[in-house]
Amino acid sequence: MKDNRSLSLSLQATQFAMWELHLYLDTHPEDLSALRLYAKYEEKYHMLKKEYEMKHGSLYCNCGMPGATWLKNPWPWDYEGGRR
Repeated sequence: MKDNRSLSLSLQATQFAMWELHLYLDTHPEDLSALRLYAKYEEKYHMLKKEYEMKHGSLYCNCGMPGATWLKNPWPWDYEGGRR
């Protein structure tokens, strides 16, 4: 089980890997191993995103969740040192 920071960093790293593979696949669309790797990272991203949202609420403001929980107080800077 990951904490908020660790989970956030894992999401960022996974998104970065997906973007780099996306750029590579733009010029090498026939590389099936890269395509499989992209699919693996995409699956991991969706798993991490689901875990994050279950623990901390919506990751994006346009997710369609009622109540816009990301707008509700407290904000990260409301805590001393950014920690709860």
